[in-house]
Amino acid sequence: MRKKKREYQSSELVKSFARVYGFEDKLLAFEIKDFLEDYLDESLFAEIISVNLAHKVISIRIGSPLLKNDFKMRKSFYLKKFQDQFGEEHFTDLQIL
Repeated sequence: MRKKKREYQSSELVKSFARVYGFEDKLLAFEIKDFLEDYLDESLFAEIISVNLAHKVISIRIGSPLLKNDFKMRKSFYLKKFQDQFGEEHFTDLQIL
């Protein structure tokens, strides 16, 4: 079965719009947040306020001081995890706020 030119899956369409309008980083930040939701316990994930990506730097804002400290101590582990999951070319640093 051959695809017609206009037949796209919804994820391809969203990625295409993101590329055109320049918010690919925000889309990738949503994917990172979804990954964290699956990776972390529900109560820990509830402490994550926001995830942003700008200039290849992931910024994760965390409400809990204990979880924030854990992320800071394991910063290289989480950065490597994100790079393995989404590609090394997308991230150079991880910032915990």
